[in-house]
Amino acid sequence: MPYSLIFASVSVDIPLWLIAPFGLLLLLIAVMPLAPAAVKHGWEKFYPLVSIGLGAAVAAYYLARIPGGAAVVVHMAVEYFSFICLIGSLFVVAGGIHLTVRGGGSPLANVVFLAVGAVLANFVGTTGASMVLIRPWLRMNRDRIGAYHVVFFIFIVSNIGGALTPIADPPLFLGYLRGVPFFWLAGHVAGQWLVTVGAILAVFYVFDLRGFRRQPRGPGADRAPQPETWRCDGLVNILFLLAIIGAVFLPGKLFVREAVMLASAVASWFLTPRRIHRENAFSFGPIKEVAFLFIGIFATMMPALGYLERHGQELGFTRAQHYYFACGALSAVLDNAPAYVNFLQLAQTTAAAAQPAAFAAVQGNPVGMVGVLLGQQPLYVVGVSLGAVFFGAMTYIGNGPNFMVKSIAQEAGAPCPGFFGYIGKYSLPILLPILALSGWLFL
Repeated sequence: MPYSLIFASVSVDIPLWLIAPFGLLLLLIAVMPLAPAAVKHGWEKFYPLVSIGLGAAVAAYYLARIPGGAAVVVHMAVEYFSFICLIGSLFVVAGGIHLTVRGGGSPLANVVFLAVGAVLANFVGTTGASMVLIRPWLRMNRDRIGAYHVVFFIFIVSNIGGALTPIADPPLFLGYLRGVPFFWLAGHVAGQWLVTVGAILAVFYVFDLRGFRRQPRGPGADRAPQPETWRCDGLVNILFLLAIIGAVFLPGKLFVREAVMLASAVASWFLTPRRIHRENAFSFGPIKEVAFLFIGIFATMMPALGYLERHGQELGFTRAQHYYFACGALSAVLDNAPAYVNFLQLAQTTAAAAQPAAFAAVQGNPVGMVGVLLGQQPLYVVGVSLGAVFFGAMTYIGNGPNFMVKSIAQEAGAPCPGFFGYIGKYSLPILLPILALSGWLFL
């Protein structure tokens, strides 16, 4: 059962201008990493104050001016705490696992590696899988590393692979907190996931085979290649990963679930040899950034959710493909977690307006609303879920791991396309047609 302390909503209309802090924060998140160095440095220094300040302003308005606003704020705080406990614990535990790969990566070996990464992302999250696998990926391809190696890793491991479980990607966990059963999505999107991941892997194989054949042939090139060997250090963290996954199924009362997650992260930190953390270049910087930004996002998106609850049906979305592409478009240029929550809310509002009798008994109960939506319009939820996860790969700013992978690759000396090069050379001509075909075939 998903965790939720209370089921909160308000009966008054939300003023449209109150959504401005939400839009401003998302705009800053999207634009500041691309700003000139001096501006970017200022943002990196003061973003916690900006995020918390905007969130606090909205929360204060709810407490002071919105009837029932206190319940909404408390609900938001509890949901944020559950969210950050999962993301943070997975990040810490994954940082204690170090893979050593020796031997060059052939095109077939690379395809297998990415396919394994796609599956792994559903068990340790796209952030966890990206942090565990990006350095081995760069090492095994170091003799012929190209920009496309980094891009396709982001496509598959950091985003599209993690579409089957709530712990795979932040937006799906928010859906779980709001009432989508743990295994529901896997049972409804497995076919589309296989086709989409398979199509991207096929395109990658063509790229990689061409790169492999063009690799310079120096002295000794005809000798048998060194066999590929793998070693995994920090195996104790597998137990902690299993504990975190198991905690998702625990009762939500009294924060039992979150306590187990946090205990697993603390145990991992103290039991993992510092050598492994050094080899992984582990730091708390990325999760600190996520924690500060998302407290602002959770707080400022309250008015957006309230407004959609009352006016969402006016947008006229009536098909699953509408939600897939609309949620995907927002997820591509902003963070996919708030995009998911907003369009899930819109799907509930639209379905309730079309079938008021079916939703009458669960008005004001978010989990109950989602339960009825899953029965009445399941493809709406599929469209929102896959739009958020799949299209998060369209840009560096669509999903949290994307920029982290780019930063690690650049530090390792691997070529990475710029922001617009990523979009113009890879996302638009390669990824978008695959995602569009996937949506047309299955939704």
